[in-house]
Amino acid sequence: MSLAQSIAFDEYGRPFIILRDQGTKTRLSGIDAQKSHINAARTVASTLRTSLGPKGMDKMMVSGDGDVTITNDGATILSKMDVEHQIGRLLVELSRSQDDEIGDGTTGVVVLAGALLEQAEQLLDRGIHPIRIADGYEQAAKIAIDHLDTISESFPVDAADTEPLVKTAMTTLGSKIINRCHRQMAEIAVNAVMAVADMKRRDVDFELIKVDSKVGGKLEDTQLVRGVVVDKDFSHPQMPKELKDVKLAILTCPFEPPKPKSKNRLDITSVEDFRRLRDYEKEKFEEMVKQVKDTGANLAICQWGFDDEANHLLLQHELPAVRWVGGPEIELIAIATGGRIVPRFSELTTEKLGKAGIVREISFGTTKDHMLVIEECPNSRAVTIFIRGGNEMIIAEAKRSLHDALCVVRNLVRDSRIVYGGGAPEISCAVAVKNAADEISTLEQYALRAFGDALETIPMALAENSGLHPIRTVANVKAQQVSTKNPRLGVDCLSKGTNDMKEQHVIEVLSSKKQQISLAAQLVKMILKIDDVRSPGEGGPQ
Repeated sequence: MSLAQSIAFDEYGRPFIILRDQGTKTRLSGIDAQKSHINAARTVASTLRTSLGPKGMDKMMVSGDGDVTITNDGATILSKMDVEHQIGRLLVELSRSQDDEIGDGTTGVVVLAGALLEQAEQLLDRGIHPIRIADGYEQAAKIAIDHLDTISESFPVDAADTEPLVKTAMTTLGSKIINRCHRQMAEIAVNAVMAVADMKRRDVDFELIKVDSKVGGKLEDTQLVRGVVVDKDFSHPQMPKELKDVKLAILTCPFEPPKPKSKNRLDITSVEDFRRLRDYEKEKFEEMVKQVKDTGANLAICQWGFDDEANHLLLQHELPAVRWVGGPEIELIAIATGGRIVPRFSELTTEKLGKAGIVREISFGTTKDHMLVIEECPNSRAVTIFIRGGNEMIIAEAKRSLHDALCVVRNLVRDSRIVYGGGAPEISCAVAVKNAADEISTLEQYALRAFGDALETIPMALAENSGLHPIRTVANVKAQQVSTKNPRLGVDCLSKGTNDMKEQHVIEVLSSKKQQISLAAQLVKMILKIDDVRSPGEGGPQ
Protein backbone atom coordinates (compact mmCIF):
# COMPACT_ATOMS: atom_id res chain seq x y z
CA MET A 1 0.00 0.00 0.00
CA SER A 2 1.40 3.42 -0.96
CA LEU A 3 2.12 6.14 1.59
CA ALA A 4 -0.67 8.32 0.16
CA GLN A 5 -3.37 5.89 1.31
CA SER A 6 -4.11 3.20 3.91
CA ILE A 7 -6.70 0.44 4.23
CA ALA A 8 -9.28 0.05 7.00
CA PHE A 9 -12.35 -2.12 7.72
CA ASP A 10 -15.87 -1.13 8.71
CA GLU A 11 -17.97 -2.93 11.38
CA TYR A 12 -19.05 -5.55 8.84
CA GLY A 13 -15.48 -6.39 7.87
CA ARG A 14 -15.65 -4.65 4.50
CA PRO A 15 -12.40 -2.93 3.48
CA PHE A 16 -12.24 0.74 2.45
CA ILE A 17 -9.33 3.00 1.52
CA ILE A 18 -8.42 6.20 3.41
CA LEU A 19 -6.68 8.82 1.23
CA ARG A 20 -4.26 10.62 3.49
CA ASP A 21 -3.98 13.82 1.40
CA GLN A 22 -7.56 14.66 2.39
CA GLY A 23 -6.15 15.96 5.65
CA THR A 24 -4.09 18.58 3.80
CA LYS A 25 -7.09 20.02 1.95
CA THR A 26 -8.93 23.08 3.21
CA ARG A 27 -12.69 23.31 3.27
CA LEU A 28 -15.06 26.22 3.67
CA SER A 29 -18.77 25.57 4.00
CA GLY A 30 -22.01 27.35 4.77
CA ILE A 31 -21.96 30.98 5.86
CA ASP A 32 -18.13 31.03 6.07
CA ALA A 33 -17.83 30.18 2.36
CA GLN A 34 -20.33 32.88 1.40
CA LYS A 35 -18.60 35.50 3.57
CA SER A 36 -15.24 34.59 2.00
CA HIS A 37 -16.69 35.05 -1.51
CA ILE A 38 -18.28 38.37 -0.60
CA ASN A 39 -15.02 39.70 0.88
CA ALA A 40 -13.08 38.71 -2.25
CA ALA A 41 -15.62 40.39 -4.54
CA ARG A 42 -15.70 43.51 -2.36
CA THR A 43 -11.90 43.81 -2.57
CA VAL A 44 -11.89 43.61 -6.38
CA ALA A 45 -14.85 46.00 -6.74
CA SER A 46 -13.30 48.57 -4.36
CA THR A 47 -10.19 48.63 -6.58
CA LEU A 48 -12.31 49.73 -9.56
CA ARG A 49 -14.71 52.01 -7.67
CA THR A 50 -12.32 54.99 -7.77
CA SER A 51 -12.02 54.67 -11.58
CA LEU A 52 -15.73 55.27 -12.22
CA GLY A 53 -16.95 58.39 -13.97
CA PRO A 54 -15.41 61.42 -15.72
CA LYS A 55 -13.32 62.31 -12.65
CA GLY A 56 -12.25 58.70 -12.00
CA MET A 57 -8.61 57.96 -11.20
CA ASP A 58 -6.23 55.95 -13.41
CA LYS A 59 -4.42 52.81 -12.30
CA MET A 60 -0.82 51.90 -13.08
CA MET A 61 -0.31 48.18 -13.64
CA VAL A 62 3.25 46.81 -13.69
CA SER A 63 3.71 43.28 -15.06
CA GLY A 64 6.34 40.78 -13.97
CA ASP A 65 8.41 41.77 -17.01
CA GLY A 66 8.33 45.43 -15.98
CA ASP A 67 5.79 46.45 -18.66
CA VAL A 68 3.76 49.43 -17.46
CA THR A 69 0.08 50.00 -18.33
CA ILE A 70 -1.77 53.16 -17.25
CA THR A 71 -5.54 52.97 -17.71
CA ASN A 72 -8.94 53.43 -16.09
CA ASP A 73 -10.67 50.87 -18.33
CA GLY A 74 -12.23 48.29 -15.99
CA ALA A 75 -11.68 45.26 -18.24
CA THR A 76 -8.02 46.17 -18.82
CA ILE A 77 -7.32 46.77 -15.10
CA LEU A 78 -8.81 43.40 -14.12
CA SER A 79 -7.10 41.50 -16.95
CA LYS A 80 -3.71 42.88 -15.81
CA MET A 81 -4.35 42.13 -12.10
CA ASP A 82 -3.01 38.91 -10.67
CA VAL A 83 -6.24 37.68 -9.03
CA GLU A 84 -5.87 34.37 -7.19
CA HIS A 85 -9.24 34.03 -5.44
CA GLN A 86 -11.73 32.05 -7.53
CA ILE A 87 -14.59 34.54 -7.00
CA GLY A 88 -12.24 37.40 -7.89
CA ARG A 89 -11.58 35.64 -11.19
CA LEU A 90 -15.33 35.44 -11.81
CA LEU A 91 -15.49 39.24 -11.57
CA VAL A 92 -12.64 39.44 -14.11
CA GLU A 93 -14.72 37.25 -16.43
CA LEU A 94 -17.75 39.46 -15.75
CA SER A 95 -15.97 42.59 -16.95
CA ARG A 96 -14.67 40.70 -19.99
CA SER A 97 -18.22 39.58 -20.87
CA GLN A 98 -19.43 43.20 -20.70
CA ASP A 99 -16.46 44.29 -22.84
CA ASP A 100 -17.05 41.57 -25.45
CA GLU A 101 -20.80 42.14 -25.70
CA ILE A 102 -21.11 45.93 -25.31
CA GLY A 103 -17.56 47.37 -25.22
CA ASP A 104 -18.38 49.92 -22.52
CA GLY A 105 -19.53 49.90 -18.87
CA THR A 106 -16.90 47.38 -17.70
CA THR A 107 -16.13 49.32 -14.50
CA GLY A 108 -19.78 49.92 -13.59
CA VAL A 109 -20.78 46.26 -13.90
CA VAL A 110 -18.07 45.13 -11.43
CA VAL A 111 -18.86 47.92 -8.95
CA LEU A 112 -22.56 46.97 -9.11
CA ALA A 113 -21.81 43.25 -8.57
CA GLY A 114 -19.61 44.11 -5.55
CA ALA A 115 -22.36 46.32 -4.09
CA LEU A 116 -25.00 43.57 -4.54
CA LEU A 117 -22.81 41.08 -2.69
CA GLU A 118 -22.14 43.61 0.07
CA GLN A 119 -25.89 44.10 0.56
CA ALA A 120 -26.38 40.32 0.48
CA GLU A 121 -23.93 39.96 3.39
CA GLN A 122 -26.17 42.12 5.59
CA LEU A 123 -29.21 40.00 4.64
CA LEU A 124 -27.30 36.80 5.45
CA ASP A 125 -26.42 38.22 8.87
CA ARG A 126 -30.13 38.76 9.46
CA GLY A 127 -30.72 35.04 8.83
CA ILE A 128 -32.30 35.21 5.36
CA HIS A 129 -31.54 32.14 3.25
CA PRO A 130 -29.20 32.81 0.26
CA ILE A 131 -31.66 31.22 -2.20
CA ARG A 132 -34.37 33.70 -1.12
CA ILE A 133 -31.89 36.55 -1.57
CA ALA A 134 -30.94 35.26 -5.05
CA ASP A 135 -34.63 34.96 -6.05
CA GLY A 136 -35.31 38.48 -4.80
CA TYR A 137 -32.35 39.84 -6.78
CA GLU A 138 -33.67 38.12 -9.90
CA GLN A 139 -37.08 39.74 -9.46
CA ALA A 140 -35.47 43.13 -8.80
CA ALA A 141 -33.26 42.87 -11.91
CA LYS A 142 -36.35 42.17 -14.06
CA ILE A 143 -38.20 45.17 -12.54
CA ALA A 144 -35.16 47.43 -13.12
CA ILE A 145 -34.69 46.30 -16.73
CA ASP A 146 -38.41 46.78 -17.49
CA HIS A 147 -38.24 50.24 -15.87
CA LEU A 148 -35.25 51.16 -18.08
CA ASP A 149 -37.45 50.49 -21.14
CA THR A 150 -40.06 52.95 -19.85
CA ILE A 151 -37.56 55.81 -19.20
CA SER A 152 -35.53 55.27 -22.40
CA GLU A 153 -35.77 57.61 -25.37
CA SER A 154 -35.34 56.98 -29.08
CA PHE A 155 -32.18 58.47 -30.53
CA PRO A 156 -31.71 59.77 -34.11
CA VAL A 157 -29.04 57.80 -36.02
CA ASP A 158 -28.59 59.69 -39.26
CA ALA A 159 -25.49 59.67 -41.46
CA ALA A 160 -26.28 63.25 -42.54
CA ASP A 161 -26.47 64.64 -38.98
CA THR A 162 -23.86 63.00 -36.75
CA GLU A 163 -23.80 65.63 -33.98
CA PRO A 164 -25.99 63.59 -31.54
CA LEU A 165 -23.75 60.55 -32.07
CA VAL A 166 -20.63 62.66 -31.46
CA LYS A 167 -22.06 63.85 -28.12
CA THR A 168 -22.75 60.24 -27.10
CA ALA A 169 -19.21 59.20 -27.99
CA MET A 170 -17.90 62.19 -26.01
CA THR A 171 -19.71 60.85 -22.91
CA THR A 172 -17.80 57.57 -23.27
CA LEU A 173 -14.47 59.33 -23.78
CA GLY A 174 -15.04 61.82 -20.94
CA SER A 175 -13.42 59.56 -18.34
CA LYS A 176 -10.46 58.58 -20.50
CA ILE A 177 -6.89 59.84 -20.57
CA ILE A 178 -7.50 61.34 -24.04
CA ASN A 179 -10.32 63.66 -22.90
CA ARG A 180 -8.28 66.80 -23.69
CA CYS A 181 -9.05 66.19 -27.38
CA HIS A 182 -12.14 64.05 -26.92
CA ARG A 183 -14.29 66.06 -29.34
CA GLN A 184 -11.85 65.20 -32.16
CA MET A 185 -11.63 61.54 -31.05
CA ALA A 186 -15.42 61.28 -30.83
CA GLU A 187 -15.79 62.65 -34.39
CA ILE A 188 -13.18 60.15 -35.66
CA ALA A 189 -15.05 57.25 -33.98
CA VAL A 190 -18.44 58.34 -35.36
CA ASN A 191 -17.15 58.97 -38.89
CA ALA A 192 -15.36 55.59 -38.91
CA VAL A 193 -18.49 53.68 -37.84
CA MET A 194 -20.81 55.57 -40.21
CA ALA A 195 -18.40 54.93 -43.10
CA VAL A 196 -18.62 51.13 -42.67
CA ALA A 197 -22.18 50.84 -41.23
CA ASP A 198 -24.80 48.88 -43.14
CA MET A 199 -27.90 50.92 -42.29
CA LYS A 200 -30.29 48.44 -43.95
CA ARG A 201 -29.14 45.54 -41.77
CA ARG A 202 -28.37 47.95 -38.91
CA ASP A 203 -24.98 46.38 -38.35
CA VAL A 204 -21.32 47.43 -38.32
CA ASP A 205 -18.44 45.23 -39.47
CA PHE A 206 -15.44 46.10 -37.27
CA GLU A 207 -13.17 44.12 -39.61
CA LEU A 208 -13.39 47.08 -42.01
CA ILE A 209 -12.04 49.52 -39.37
CA LYS A 210 -8.30 49.14 -38.96
CA VAL A 211 -6.62 50.89 -36.03
CA ASP A 212 -2.94 51.64 -36.66
CA SER A 213 -0.46 53.71 -34.68
CA LYS A 214 3.02 55.19 -34.71
CA VAL A 215 4.88 56.61 -31.71
CA GLY A 216 5.68 60.28 -32.14
CA GLY A 217 3.76 63.51 -32.65
CA LYS A 218 0.83 64.31 -30.35
CA LEU A 219 -2.68 62.95 -29.81
CA GLU A 220 -4.15 65.84 -31.84
CA ASP A 221 -2.35 64.43 -34.92
CA THR A 222 -4.60 61.35 -34.83
CA GLN A 223 -6.61 61.15 -38.06
CA LEU A 224 -9.15 59.06 -39.93
CA VAL A 225 -7.86 57.83 -43.29
CA ARG A 226 -10.60 56.87 -45.76
CA GLY A 227 -8.55 54.03 -47.11
CA VAL A 228 -5.80 51.77 -45.81
CA VAL A 229 -2.56 52.57 -43.97
CA VAL A 230 0.14 49.91 -44.38
CA ASP A 231 3.25 49.82 -42.20
CA LYS A 232 5.51 49.24 -45.23
CA ASP A 233 7.36 51.32 -47.79
CA PHE A 234 8.19 50.94 -51.49
CA SER A 235 10.69 48.12 -51.99
CA HIS A 236 13.33 50.37 -53.64
CA PRO A 237 14.33 53.84 -52.34
CA GLN A 238 14.37 55.24 -55.91
CA MET A 239 10.77 54.32 -56.62
CA PRO A 240 8.34 57.30 -56.70
CA LYS A 241 6.94 58.34 -53.30
CA GLU A 242 3.47 59.22 -54.63
CA LEU A 243 1.35 57.58 -57.32
CA LYS A 244 -1.95 58.82 -58.76
CA ASP A 245 -4.74 56.91 -60.54
CA VAL A 246 -3.24 53.68 -59.29
CA LYS A 247 -4.12 50.20 -60.56
CA LEU A 248 -2.93 47.62 -58.05
CA ALA A 249 -1.98 44.01 -58.71
CA ILE A 250 -2.55 42.22 -55.38
CA LEU A 251 -0.34 39.11 -55.43
CA THR A 252 0.10 36.22 -53.02
CA CYS A 253 2.70 34.57 -55.28
CA PRO A 254 6.44 35.39 -54.88
CA PHE A 255 8.57 37.17 -57.49
CA GLU A 256 10.97 34.24 -57.96
CA PRO A 257 11.56 31.47 -60.50
CA PRO A 258 9.25 28.45 -60.13
CA LYS A 259 10.59 25.59 -58.03
CA PRO A 260 9.68 21.87 -58.15
CA LYS A 261 7.28 20.84 -55.40
CA SER A 262 9.33 17.74 -54.50
CA LYS A 263 12.90 17.64 -53.19
CA ASN A 264 15.43 18.37 -55.91
CA ARG A 265 19.12 18.81 -56.45
CA LEU A 266 20.81 20.98 -59.09
CA ASP A 267 24.46 20.33 -59.94
CA ILE A 268 26.36 23.22 -61.57
CA THR A 269 29.64 21.88 -63.00
CA SER A 270 30.77 24.78 -65.19
CA VAL A 271 30.66 28.54 -65.62
CA GLU A 272 28.40 28.05 -68.61
CA ASP A 273 25.82 26.19 -66.48
CA PHE A 274 25.83 29.02 -63.94
CA ARG A 275 25.30 31.63 -66.67
CA ARG A 276 22.44 29.65 -68.13
CA LEU A 277 20.83 29.41 -64.68
CA ARG A 278 21.25 33.15 -64.13
CA ASP A 279 19.81 33.94 -67.57
CA TYR A 280 16.89 31.59 -66.86
CA GLU A 281 16.13 33.39 -63.57
CA LYS A 282 16.38 36.81 -65.24
CA GLU A 283 14.12 35.68 -68.07
CA LYS A 284 11.53 34.40 -65.58
CA PHE A 285 11.67 37.66 -63.55
CA GLU A 286 11.18 39.74 -66.73
CA GLU A 287 8.31 37.49 -67.80
CA MET A 288 6.59 38.02 -64.41
CA VAL A 289 7.09 41.79 -64.56
CA LYS A 290 5.76 41.82 -68.15
CA GLN A 291 2.66 39.84 -67.13
CA VAL A 292 1.91 42.42 -64.44
CA LYS A 293 2.63 45.41 -66.75
CA ASP A 294 0.52 43.96 -69.60
CA THR A 295 -2.62 44.08 -67.44
CA GLY A 296 -2.15 47.86 -66.99
CA ALA A 297 -1.04 47.65 -63.34
CA ASN A 298 1.26 50.41 -62.11
CA LEU A 299 1.74 49.08 -58.55
CA ALA A 300 2.38 45.54 -57.27
CA ILE A 301 1.39 44.62 -53.71
CA CYS A 302 3.13 41.34 -52.85
CA GLN A 303 2.52 39.16 -49.80
CA TRP A 304 5.96 37.58 -50.14
CA GLY A 305 9.43 39.06 -50.52
CA PHE A 306 11.75 39.17 -53.52
CA ASP A 307 15.50 39.46 -53.82
CA ASP A 308 17.60 42.45 -54.94
CA GLU A 309 17.75 41.29 -58.57
CA ALA A 310 13.96 41.21 -58.84
CA ASN A 311 13.80 44.58 -57.06
CA HIS A 312 16.26 46.08 -59.56
CA LEU A 313 14.25 44.72 -62.52
CA LEU A 314 11.02 46.17 -61.07
CA LEU A 315 12.72 49.58 -60.85
CA GLN A 316 14.08 49.26 -64.43
CA HIS A 317 10.61 48.46 -65.78
CA GLU A 318 9.08 51.33 -63.76
CA LEU A 319 6.80 49.06 -61.72
CA PRO A 320 6.71 50.24 -58.08
CA ALA A 321 6.20 47.40 -55.62
CA VAL A 322 5.56 46.75 -51.93
CA ARG A 323 6.72 43.48 -50.36
CA TRP A 324 5.99 41.50 -47.18
CA VAL A 325 2.44 42.84 -46.79
CA GLY A 326 0.60 40.75 -44.16
CA GLY A 327 -2.49 38.63 -44.83
CA PRO A 328 -5.09 40.82 -43.01
CA GLU A 329 -3.69 43.96 -44.68
CA ILE A 330 -3.80 42.30 -48.11
CA GLU A 331 -7.49 41.45 -47.54
CA LEU A 332 -8.28 44.99 -46.39
CA ILE A 333 -6.50 46.48 -49.43
CA ALA A 334 -8.50 44.14 -51.71
CA ILE A 335 -11.81 45.19 -50.05
CA ALA A 336 -10.95 48.90 -50.21
CA THR A 337 -9.67 48.97 -53.81
CA GLY A 338 -12.16 46.47 -55.23
CA GLY A 339 -9.35 44.21 -56.44
CA ARG A 340 -8.97 40.44 -56.39
CA ILE A 341 -6.17 38.60 -54.58
CA VAL A 342 -4.28 36.66 -57.27
CA PRO A 343 -2.36 33.46 -56.32
CA ARG A 344 -0.60 32.96 -59.72
CA PHE A 345 0.82 35.35 -62.32
CA SER A 346 -0.93 33.46 -65.12
CA GLU A 347 -4.34 34.28 -63.56
CA LEU A 348 -3.74 38.05 -63.41
CA THR A 349 -6.12 40.01 -65.66
CA THR A 350 -7.17 43.67 -65.95
CA GLU A 351 -10.52 42.94 -64.25
CA LYS A 352 -8.75 41.70 -61.12
CA LEU A 353 -6.81 44.91 -60.53
CA GLY A 354 -7.70 47.17 -57.61
CA LYS A 355 -8.07 50.94 -58.07
CA ALA A 356 -7.05 53.84 -55.85
CA GLY A 357 -6.85 57.61 -56.39
CA ILE A 358 -3.57 58.14 -54.51
CA VAL A 359 -0.92 55.88 -52.99
CA ARG A 360 1.70 57.86 -51.09
CA GLU A 361 4.57 57.15 -48.74
CA ILE A 362 4.73 59.21 -45.55
CA SER A 363 7.66 59.61 -43.18
CA PHE A 364 7.80 60.66 -39.53
CA GLY A 365 10.04 63.31 -37.98
CA THR A 366 13.73 62.49 -37.97
CA THR A 367 13.20 58.72 -37.88
CA LYS A 368 13.56 56.47 -40.90
CA ASP A 369 10.08 55.01 -40.41
CA HIS A 370 7.83 55.07 -43.46
CA MET A 371 4.23 54.03 -44.08
CA LEU A 372 2.04 53.74 -47.15
CA VAL A 373 -1.35 55.41 -47.36
CA ILE A 374 -3.84 54.12 -49.95
CA GLU A 375 -6.61 56.72 -50.40
CA GLU A 376 -9.58 57.63 -52.63
CA CYS A 377 -10.58 53.98 -53.00
CA PRO A 378 -13.77 52.97 -54.84
CA ASN A 379 -15.04 51.16 -51.72
CA SER A 380 -14.97 53.86 -49.04
CA ARG A 381 -16.26 51.32 -46.47
CA ALA A 382 -12.71 50.37 -45.47
CA VAL A 383 -11.17 53.00 -43.19
CA THR A 384 -8.11 53.30 -40.95
CA ILE A 385 -7.80 55.24 -37.69
CA PHE A 386 -4.17 56.36 -37.48
CA ILE A 387 -3.20 57.22 -33.88
CA ARG A 388 -0.19 59.35 -32.89
CA GLY A 389 1.10 59.85 -29.36
CA GLY A 390 4.15 60.68 -27.30
CA ASN A 391 4.78 57.13 -26.07
CA GLU A 392 3.48 53.56 -26.25
CA MET A 393 1.38 53.91 -23.08
CA ILE A 394 -0.53 56.93 -24.41
CA ILE A 395 -1.15 55.17 -27.74
CA ALA A 396 -2.31 51.94 -26.05
CA GLU A 397 -4.78 53.87 -23.86
CA ALA A 398 -5.98 55.89 -26.89
CA LYS A 399 -6.65 52.59 -28.72
CA ARG A 400 -8.68 51.24 -25.78
CA SER A 401 -10.62 54.52 -25.47
CA LEU A 402 -11.41 54.63 -29.20
CA HIS A 403 -12.49 50.99 -29.07
CA ASP A 404 -15.04 51.90 -26.35
CA ALA A 405 -16.29 54.86 -28.42
CA LEU A 406 -16.56 52.72 -31.59
CA CYS A 407 -18.55 50.09 -29.66
CA VAL A 408 -20.97 52.69 -28.27
CA VAL A 409 -21.68 54.16 -31.72
CA ARG A 410 -22.09 50.63 -33.14
CA ASN A 411 -24.57 49.78 -30.36
CA LEU A 412 -26.59 52.91 -31.25
CA VAL A 413 -26.70 51.83 -34.90
CA ARG A 414 -28.03 48.43 -33.77
CA ASP A 415 -30.46 49.75 -31.12
CA SER A 416 -31.06 53.51 -31.11
CA ARG A 417 -32.63 53.72 -27.64
CA ILE A 418 -30.73 55.63 -24.94
CA VAL A 419 -30.91 56.61 -21.27
CA TYR A 420 -29.18 59.57 -19.65
CA GLY A 421 -26.03 59.03 -17.57
CA GLY A 422 -24.66 60.55 -14.39
CA GLY A 423 -26.27 57.84 -12.25
CA ALA A 424 -29.79 59.01 -13.27
CA PRO A 425 -31.06 55.60 -14.52
CA GLU A 426 -29.68 53.80 -11.42
CA ILE A 427 -31.47 56.22 -9.04
CA SER A 428 -34.70 55.94 -11.06
CA CYS A 429 -34.47 52.11 -11.07
CA ALA A 430 -33.69 52.07 -7.33
CA VAL A 431 -36.87 54.07 -6.64
CA ALA A 432 -38.91 51.74 -8.89
CA VAL A 433 -37.50 48.58 -7.26
CA LYS A 434 -38.12 49.86 -3.71
CA ASN A 435 -41.70 50.84 -4.63
CA ALA A 436 -42.22 47.31 -5.98
CA ALA A 437 -40.79 45.87 -2.73
CA ASP A 438 -43.57 47.60 -0.75
CA GLU A 439 -46.16 45.58 -2.70
CA ILE A 440 -44.53 42.18 -1.98
CA SER A 441 -45.56 40.34 1.18
CA THR A 442 -42.93 37.56 1.03
CA LEU A 443 -39.38 37.55 2.36
CA GLU A 444 -38.01 38.61 -1.05
CA GLN A 445 -39.03 42.21 -0.31
CA TYR A 446 -35.84 42.59 1.76
CA ALA A 447 -33.73 41.45 -1.21
CA LEU A 448 -35.54 43.94 -3.49
CA ARG A 449 -34.76 46.83 -1.12
CA ALA A 450 -31.13 45.65 -0.89
CA PHE A 451 -30.97 45.63 -4.70
CA GLY A 452 -32.23 49.22 -4.74
CA ASP A 453 -29.58 50.26 -2.21
CA ALA A 454 -26.90 48.54 -4.33
CA LEU A 455 -28.01 50.44 -7.45
CA GLU A 456 -27.44 53.71 -5.58
CA THR A 457 -23.76 52.74 -5.14
CA ILE A 458 -23.08 53.83 -8.75
CA PRO A 459 -24.22 57.50 -8.33
CA MET A 460 -22.55 57.56 -4.89
CA ALA A 461 -19.24 56.48 -6.43
CA LEU A 462 -19.64 59.13 -9.18
CA ALA A 463 -20.24 61.83 -6.56
CA GLU A 464 -17.36 60.64 -4.37
CA ASN A 465 -14.91 60.54 -7.29
CA SER A 466 -15.98 64.07 -8.29
CA GLY A 467 -15.18 65.48 -4.83
CA LEU A 468 -18.84 65.86 -3.80
CA HIS A 469 -20.47 64.62 -0.59
CA PRO A 470 -21.80 61.22 -1.77
CA ILE A 471 -24.78 60.65 0.57
CA ARG A 472 -26.03 64.26 0.52
CA THR A 473 -25.67 64.54 -3.28
CA VAL A 474 -27.50 61.29 -4.04
CA ALA A 475 -30.23 62.07 -1.50
CA ASN A 476 -30.86 65.50 -3.10
CA VAL A 477 -30.98 64.05 -6.65
CA LYS A 478 -33.27 61.23 -5.52
CA ALA A 479 -35.64 63.70 -3.82
CA GLN A 480 -35.72 65.85 -6.99
CA GLN A 481 -36.41 62.80 -9.18
CA VAL A 482 -39.33 61.69 -6.98
CA SER A 483 -40.86 65.17 -6.65
CA THR A 484 -40.53 66.17 -10.34
CA LYS A 485 -40.91 62.64 -11.79
CA ASN A 486 -37.94 63.43 -14.03
CA PRO A 487 -35.71 60.32 -14.57
CA ARG A 488 -33.05 62.43 -16.34
CA LEU A 489 -31.71 63.98 -13.12
CA GLY A 490 -28.27 62.69 -12.14
CA VAL A 491 -25.04 63.65 -10.39
CA ASP A 492 -23.46 66.87 -11.71
CA CYS A 493 -19.91 65.45 -11.86
CA LEU A 494 -18.53 68.27 -14.03
CA SER A 495 -20.07 71.08 -11.89
CA LYS A 496 -22.02 72.58 -14.80
CA GLY A 497 -24.76 73.91 -12.54
CA THR A 498 -27.56 71.57 -13.65
CA ASN A 499 -28.50 68.03 -12.68
CA ASP A 500 -30.43 67.45 -15.91
CA MET A 501 -28.27 65.04 -17.89
CA LYS A 502 -30.17 65.84 -21.10
CA GLU A 503 -28.96 69.43 -20.93
CA GLN A 504 -25.41 68.23 -20.19
CA HIS A 505 -25.63 65.72 -23.10
CA VAL A 506 -24.51 62.84 -20.87
CA ILE A 507 -25.93 59.94 -22.84
CA GLU A 508 -25.59 56.17 -22.39
CA VAL A 509 -26.78 53.31 -24.57
CA LEU A 510 -29.83 51.48 -23.20
CA SER A 511 -28.43 48.06 -24.17
CA SER A 512 -25.26 48.73 -22.12
CA LYS A 513 -27.20 49.64 -18.97
CA LYS A 514 -29.54 46.64 -19.28
CA GLN A 515 -26.59 44.32 -19.84
CA GLN A 516 -24.82 45.68 -16.72
CA ILE A 517 -27.79 44.97 -14.44
CA SER A 518 -28.50 41.58 -16.02
CA LEU A 519 -24.88 40.31 -15.90
CA ALA A 520 -24.26 41.57 -12.33
CA ALA A 521 -27.49 39.95 -11.04
CA GLN A 522 -26.69 36.62 -12.76
CA LEU A 523 -23.16 36.49 -11.31
CA VAL A 524 -24.31 37.40 -7.77
CA LYS A 525 -27.03 34.75 -7.91
CA MET A 526 -24.44 32.14 -8.91
CA ILE A 527 -22.03 33.18 -6.11
CA LEU A 528 -24.77 33.13 -3.45
CA LYS A 529 -25.66 29.54 -4.36
CA ILE A 530 -22.12 28.30 -3.56
CA ASP A 531 -21.99 27.02 0.05
CA ASP A 532 -19.05 24.59 0.00
CA VAL A 533 -15.48 25.11 -1.24
CA ARG A 534 -12.78 22.43 -1.18
CA SER A 535 -9.27 23.45 -2.21
CA PRO A 536 -5.72 22.12 -1.71
CA GLY A 537 -4.12 23.31 1.52
CA GLU A 538 -0.65 24.78 1.81
CA GLY A 539 0.99 21.40 2.38
CA GLY A 540 -1.16 19.46 -0.05
CA PRO A 541 -0.89 18.72 -3.78
CA GLN A 542 -1.41 21.78 -5.96
